[in-house]
Amino acid sequence: MNGIIVMDKPAGFTSFDVVAVMRGICRERKIGHTGTLDPMATGVLPLLLGTATRAASLLEDAGKEYRAGFRLGFETDTQDITGKTVSRSAERADRPQVENALSRFRGEILQTPPMYSAVSVNGRRLYDLARRGIEVERKKRAITIYRLELTKFDEAEQSGELLVSCSRGTYIRTLCTDIGRILGTYGTLSSLRRTRASGFSLADAVTLEQVREFVAEGRLAERLLPAESLFASLPGVRVSQAQARRFANGGALDLSRTALRAENPPQGARYRVLSPEGEFLGLGEAQNGQIRVLRLFCPAEQGKTDKRRNGG
Repeated sequence: MNGIIVMDKPAGFTSFDVVAVMRGICRERKIGHTGTLDPMATGVLPLLLGTATRAASLLEDAGKEYRAGFRLGFETDTQDITGKTVSRSAERADRPQVENALSRFRGEILQTPPMYSAVSVNGRRLYDLARRGIEVERKKRAITIYRLELTKFDEAEQSGELLVSCSRGTYIRTLCTDIGRILGTYGTLSSLRRTRASGFSLADAVTLEQVREFVAEGRLAERLLPAESLFASLPGVRVSQAQARRFANGGALDLSRTALRAENPPQGARYRVLSPEGEFLGLGEAQNGQIRVLRLFCPAEQGKTDKRRNGG
């Protein structure tokens, strides 16, 4: 079974929990995901099945979008409500103050990864150190907040909701904590729902219960999206039948013999390589006057792989 299925991850599951459950439901060993979500978070989690797992290392930062609930007045060790409260403040903020604070976080900013994260420092995961009560210095990392809006704020409850569109590697709980500190108080993430990731939205997503129904009805294949959809932003180039066979067998193509000959693409430019019928063969990269194979996704390549595995 090859393709992508976009899950609406339930709360209380890690991303790896969802993968494990799906392996059992689909009877497919090769399943990966395009980006982790904390257990408390819900929402868009694209899963790669079969040959689509080859795309994992090639995905560009398409950005992510979240709806994040937050509360002011306290901070926890995990920066979200699942953690232990470590600081409190009686300071209060009104909506204009919160709106003004948000302006400090739009665009490219530096963010310090939280201790409860999968970031490695000297070969050790930060969350392993945090669970032992050890805090270490972390380097700030550049992230980009493309959009940051206050969609709700209850001044009496000191709670609200943010709409956040951001680059890969952004920690929304850290953002809430940092906003609280700018306001002279503390902030904690209270809920998180990812509404967009890897070019997919909640409209594309299905629940685990729906997947079980699809499998029982023999309709799961209908919900699988092609691996090509992960690279929809890349230009496509159709090649001849002979070139398609060559490319599917790992051979580079002469740019001057393709439709790109007049474009003179720069070194490293990437393309979706398509058969004469429009079938997605794989990704190619312009190098020294050729389109070289970056990654193959076509059935022909899968057949070769299967044949090698079977000793053929």
